[in-house]
Amino acid sequence: MQISTKFTIAIHILAAAEYFGKDEKVTSGLLASSIGSNPVIIRNLMSDLRNAGLIEIKRGPGGIAITRPLDQITFYDVYEAVEKNKEDLFHFHESSNPLCPVGRNIHAALYGKLQDVQKDFEDSLKEKKLSDVISDLYKEIENAG
Repeated sequence: MQISTKFTIAIHILAAAEYFGKDEKVTSGLLASSIGSNPVIIRNLMSDLRNAGLIEIKRGPGGIAITRPLDQITFYDVYEAVEKNKEDLFHFHESSNPLCPVGRNIHAALYGKLQDVQKDFEDSLKEKKLSDVISDLYKEIENAG
């Protein structure tokens, strides 16, 4: 199982919007510089976050702004916004041997357990809040001096 970098980049976008947004316009260029990524990738993720209602994008001089209080945005909200292949986190190999008793039955024996793991993972994402990341970010910035 692997979550793409879209998730952590989206969290970074939201954190930077919170940190920089009070003092300057938050643009895809500013975000790309902070993240170390191409502005096109950032704009695509910003679009996903906007479509999920997590940010608003003001054209021209406006930049982006977070639309909800930070303690009302969960990791799951961000995950849902940007991850496109999340129906099944675990993917089965396609070529199990139907003549083998293990190959013929492994999918049925394993599938429910993997679904339980995915549910636990998603429930855990629902417990983590963007506000916690922002709080820790400010502490890290302060400690770095």
